[in-house]
Amino acid sequence: MGGGSDLDTAFQYMCARAGGGDFLVLRASGDDDYNPYIQGLCKLNSVATFILTSRAAANDPFVAETIRHAEAVFIAGGDQAHYINWWMDTPVQQALNEAIERRVPIGGTSAGLAVQGEFVYSAQGDAPDDEDLSSPLTLANPFHPRVTIVHNFLTNALLKKVITDTHFAARDRMGRTLVFMARILHDDRRTQIRDIAVDERTAVLLDPDGRSTVVGAGNAYFLSSTRGPDVCKPNTPLTFDGIALQALHAGEHFDVKHWTTTGGTSYKLSVESGVIKSTQPGGGIYVGAAK
Repeated sequence: MGGGSDLDTAFQYMCARAGGGDFLVLRASGDDDYNPYIQGLCKLNSVATFILTSRAAANDPFVAETIRHAEAVFIAGGDQAHYINWWMDTPVQQALNEAIERRVPIGGTSAGLAVQGEFVYSAQGDAPDDEDLSSPLTLANPFHPRVTIVHNFLTNALLKKVITDTHFAARDRMGRTLVFMARILHDDRRTQIRDIAVDERTAVLLDPDGRSTVVGAGNAYFLSSTRGPDVCKPNTPLTFDGIALQALHAGEHFDVKHWTTTGGTSYKLSVESGVIKSTQPGGGIYVGAAK
């Protein structure tokens, strides 16, 4: 889910695949308010929340053991820097990846979606609390110190070569997503990069066969590029061409395994000296939006 109001449909989708078992919520801040919400939606054996606020908590054997017995795991929103700093290279990370191998449904919203792909914007660097890493900031300097990308927090074969972004149109994150893609290609970490970017109050429901369905009020954007950026260097606006984009709304389907769809709106994007150009009528970079 792309953040904002939670979607009953997305949780019901996970519950249906949990087989009435134990549903576990993981977070690094907040409280257990998901428990009554999920219990009210689904018939489950149990719903529990772990709030893991340190590496010591993530190293507690009881936590990993509980993840190993869960039939569904949901990573809440918050700050993905905490998930990377506190959970990476701990038994929590190992247990989550073991759950993926067992085909346990793994969901997340906002920061919990941001950590799902092979590549993760890790939200490191000095910034006031809640200050967004904005598109103008990154397009002007793709090597801004806060453009920090880590690799393989979660290992999901369907999300290989993928980075994700959230709160997408509402926070105008297209520019920073293109910078993330450009940096991964420029740094020779992949010869192809894909991106799944999700609007608020919207979710992508991904089946094990790679078929996904968009639900909710907004759009999901599926971007890809095999061409590295023309100009990607410190303190210089980005120039990057050849980005294919397909935008889907509720009820439409996308095959993540083959990166194809028969629906949605397709157009191309490019960046010229830090300015995004679009082939969409009107030049809009978000589907249906005028420039």
